Amino acid sequence: MKNNERVRARFAPSPTGDLHVGNARTALLNWLFARHHGGDFILRVEDTDRVRTSDLYERNILEDLMWLGVDWDEGPEKDGGPYGPYRQSERLEVYRGYLERLSAEGRAYRCYCTEEELEKERAELLSRGKAPRYGGRCRNLTAEQRKKLDDEGRAYAYRFKVEEGLIEFTDLIRGPMKFNAEDIGDFIVLRSNAVPAYNFAVVIDDYLMEVSHVIRGEDHLSNTAAQLMLYAAFGFPPPVFAHHALVLGKDRAKLSKRHGSVTVREFRRQGILPEAMVNHLALMGSSYGEGREVMTLEEIVKEFSLDRIGKGGAVFDEEKLDWLNTVYIRKLDLEDLTAIVVPFLEEAGLDVRSRPKEWVEAVLGAVKGNLKRLSDAPYQVEIFLDEHFKVSAEAVSLLREGGSRTVLAALQEALTDGNCPERGFYAFVIDFVRGRTGLKGKALFTPIRAAATGRLEGPELNRVFDILDREAVLKRVAKALAIAASSGTKYGCA
Repeated sequence: MKNNERVRARFAPSPTGDLHVGNARTALLNWLFARHHGGDFILRVEDTDRVRTSDLYERNILEDLMWLGVDWDEGPEKDGGPYGPYRQSERLEVYRGYLERLSAEGRAYRCYCTEEELEKERAELLSRGKAPRYGGRCRNLTAEQRKKLDDEGRAYAYRFKVEEGLIEFTDLIRGPMKFNAEDIGDFIVLRSNAVPAYNFAVVIDDYLMEVSHVIRGEDHLSNTAAQLMLYAAFGFPPPVFAHHALVLGKDRAKLSKRHGSVTVREFRRQGILPEAMVNHLALMGSSYGEGREVMTLEEIVKEFSLDRIGKGGAVFDEEKLDWLNTVYIRKLDLEDLTAIVVPFLEEAGLDVRSRPKEWVEAVLGAVKGNLKRLSDAPYQVEIFLDEHFKVSAEAVSLLREGGSRTVLAALQEALTDGNCPERGFYAFVIDFVRGRTGLKGKALFTPIRAAATGRLEGPELNRVFDILDREAVLKRVAKALAIAASSGTKYGCA
């Protein structure tokens, strides 16, 4: 920091794809650190890769961060900001000035090597069992040699002259770190297309934006060594670094698409709540929850500490995420649950907006305990809609059993009994069927569930009967009796 003790953390995504859950965790850790210390959180868009960068991806990343509750004090879509602009594509002249400074001081030079030449050099080093690094072919070109290459029209990049020695720093998560400069080799600071390289731009941006702490994944450790050399060359005080472990799948391999969904947007589409995602991302690979698995964002901010972020890989467990999601779904009141579930129902072709609000809330109140994700709602809700009612293959098999037929006959008799009320008839029906058959437990309730819902599992039966009117249940029982009497499968729908 430059004469500034205030914590300033940042997240700097590249908008070349949707927000990966690993990057979301990095953003969250920086945000938590800043909020815990009463500091600033900066969002900077690293959009210099003009081939892969997309405005759509940038919008999606910003939306997903806001959805998570990771808001920023400075950055895109904020009014100005004392350290802007906050998109690297708008800072190219700034980088050009610092490149000229390095060149004038003899710390950067033109490199005319082609991709083919560099690849050949890399392959040769690998064949000898050595780590690939630039050998310095263009480092000591004479003025005459450079002129000849310029006259030939050879494109050139700029490389930083790496000096021998050790690069050492203390990582807030990993402790003392040490790198040998010779293992790094002269690295590119400006590409041949005049676009600044990552390590070059990020040093300038972090310095000018007075970033105090850089919290990022362990895959950036080698970048830190290169960046510290640039900090020293410019005479900039470096920020404090902290490198957290990468997010892993349950097989302990780096989280990738082969593990399933990997972006925040995909989980949003599936109906994961932001509270569940934040809870999981914040606590995995850490110990500051002190054994607690469910924590509010306010609690996480209050207790956050980098000292308690583990060095080992943080496992992204979808089963744990689903469990957390059920916890937060059950905490929602029916009005809020209805507002976020109805779009999932409509997308699945279920028309519920024409139904009374009270009916929709009653249905969601009945099924909310069965929802792992909001995308489960259509499957759970369709049992209440006659136009979507189906009988599963498992229910068909059960309905054809002898004991089930006895229950169905008694159930039909109960529903047509003159004493059966039009509404609130569940207790009457159950007592009636129990009295007629002498059955109890699963032998009694499972055939009734199969007939009324077409399934062997689902919401509590009393809540189902409270929502369905007597005539609707009677029609379903008649269909169940027809299935029980048949030997074919025309009634079944898996």
